[in-house]
Amino acid sequence: MNKLVDVILMTVYMIGAGPGDPDLITVKAVKILKKADIILYDSLANDELLNYAPDDVELIYVGKRAGEHYRKQPEINQLLIDAGKKYENVVRLKGGDPFIFGRGGEEELALLGEGINVEFVPGINSAIGAATSIGLPLTHRAIATSLTLVTGHEDPQKTEKQVNWDYTADTLVVFMGVGLLKKYIPKLLEYRSPDTPVCAIEKGTLPDQRIVFGTLGDITEKRIRPPALIIIGEVVNIYKECEELRSKIE
Repeated sequence: MNKLVDVILMTVYMIGAGPGDPDLITVKAVKILKKADIILYDSLANDELLNYAPDDVELIYVGKRAGEHYRKQPEINQLLIDAGKKYENVVRLKGGDPFIFGRGGEEELALLGEGINVEFVPGINSAIGAATSIGLPLTHRAIATSLTLVTGHEDPQKTEKQVNWDYTADTLVVFMGVGLLKKYIPKLLEYRSPDTPVCAIEKGTLPDQRIVFGTLGDITEKRIRPPALIIIGEVVNIYKECEELRSKIE
């Protein structure tokens, strides 16, 4: 005769923390943070979000910045696996959205491979959040009907590169690309005019946000500090036009 056994299903919640402003977290994400047993969080997830968690929550920082990886990805995967086997409610708090250059897919595969349940809460992607917050339309019916999101820092362990910079989308948004501007801008210039407008948004949606303008021909001469998004295309001129009109209203 089979015995019925009660099983508590451990779950890892992969949560997108949004672009930086803590007010841009989703209601669903807050509900899950309030019941978390342990939170593994990134450098781009605003620390203020941790205030939603219970007082006795365990916190593990697993941040990565350009040239500074506090934990390597295999180590993060193992920490998640260990937490997923020990705790009922595990939160993986990631900047932006987990699946847009957030390596959420890698962590999902690692967890599911160990039989650990994973659920996802979307976050406002940093490109969308940073651009929209300043009023820069990444698409515009008259001049920009296509959009490409691309990483400026491809996995160095790949045997073959996928980013060739020959994208034909009207608007191009480059993530994690500040440190390698001088490497990929010359490649973009093989396919786009040096007069193509460029906008860099540093620390988008945060109080110390900074906006830098240029063109493909001179953007490498500008001082741009990470973390920043690089937006390339005629939509940058739409934003400038809107700012002129806004100044007249004010």
